[in-house]
Amino acid sequence: MKVRRELEEMGRAARRAARLLARASGMRRDDALARMADALTARRDEVLSANEQDHEAARANGANESFLDRLLLDEGRLAGAAAGVRGVLSQPDPLADVFDERVLPNGLQVFKRRVPLGVIGVIYESRPNITIDIAALCVKSGNAAFLRGGSEAVRTNSALAGLASECAAAAGLPRESVQIVRSTDRALVGEMLGMKDYLDLMVPRGGAELVRRVAAEAAMPAITGGVGVCHAYVDRKVDVDLAVAVAYNAKVSRPSVCNALDTVLVHSAIAPAYLPKLAAEWSKDGVEIRADRRALTILGQSAGEGVRPAAPEDWGREYLSLTASVRVVDTVDEALEHIEAYGSGHTDTVLTEDDAVADRFVREVDSGVVLVNASTRFNDGGELGLGAEVAISTNKMHARGPMGLRELTSYKWVALGSGQVRN
Repeated sequence: MKVRRELEEMGRAARRAARLLARASGMRRDDALARMADALTARRDEVLSANEQDHEAARANGANESFLDRLLLDEGRLAGAAAGVRGVLSQPDPLADVFDERVLPNGLQVFKRRVPLGVIGVIYESRPNITIDIAALCVKSGNAAFLRGGSEAVRTNSALAGLASECAAAAGLPRESVQIVRSTDRALVGEMLGMKDYLDLMVPRGGAELVRRVAAEAAMPAITGGVGVCHAYVDRKVDVDLAVAVAYNAKVSRPSVCNALDTVLVHSAIAPAYLPKLAAEWSKDGVEIRADRRALTILGQSAGEGVRPAAPEDWGREYLSLTASVRVVDTVDEALEHIEAYGSGHTDTVLTEDDAVADRFVREVDSGVVLVNASTRFNDGGELGLGAEVAISTNKMHARGPMGLRELTSYKWVALGSGQVRN
């Protein structure tokens, strides 16, 4: 009962803050973001110290390297977070957007005006930079942020949320514009999912188990995608060196995140030239390949200990580690069918010099982000020009792909009249 009362009080405060944020000027909201970006630099020692404590505790509890990588904040990542806030700051004010303007035959002037969603609830795991990304996006778009991070990052998340809250207050906005649930009690997740009177949207950022739970239990609308099973199809007409470089980046640059490459599908005509080169590059970073029978045959004696036969469960797996599955296919149709069967609708790329193949891949692959001759790692709000994202949605309703400022808004119809009445 005490937990429920505390959450309800936070919910009421968030609802009040959302009303004030919605009518605050764009200049005031931008001031809060500018202060956040500066504070991330000025107070980096405080934030990094909190993260070091979280990181040491997670390591002592036996967390694996992939988990520890997602948890880590260092000077570079903190600077990246500050740059992300400035990227959001540089975006146009979404609440100034007026669109679909027209005058009806009866003289009514009709248009749509963009408005905030209200209070955005986010339940997330491991990655503390999410805290500041969401705070910046919510404040800029006139929404209140109601956050619940994982217990493994409680010190870091509390430091970042406190920083964001203080910056909002210093800019003349409600301190409760950004709130974080500091208790690590797991029961709080269930309580949050029932707070439909206070939270307008629920966003899970974490593994498949969390996403499934939110989909099943949330009493409010929820973004229930985000699990990334990412594919690359290497076509028969391809620059082999380009395709190796892209697949290397997509797998190795940061394997613990949702836009990292999981499965490579290689046309049989190019596989003998391509696969040994890819395996050689991946082996430098210790990537384990789970290969189908034809890929194993091509790799032959060069396979080494880093290659093993793929099991049925290796297709459709989000690895989040230095592991990838590889399959040889005979046609683009076979590649498309594989992605349809095993993809998660997150990110897929085609590597080809054939414009017809590229066009077909873009039209037929049903994912939030589809790329041509580029790494899957570009499915990211910052990389796609949004500054940051609240989540990467695989939903088809409301928002799809990286969710930036516009995706945190809805719209209202406005009609300006001069005494018109309906017949």
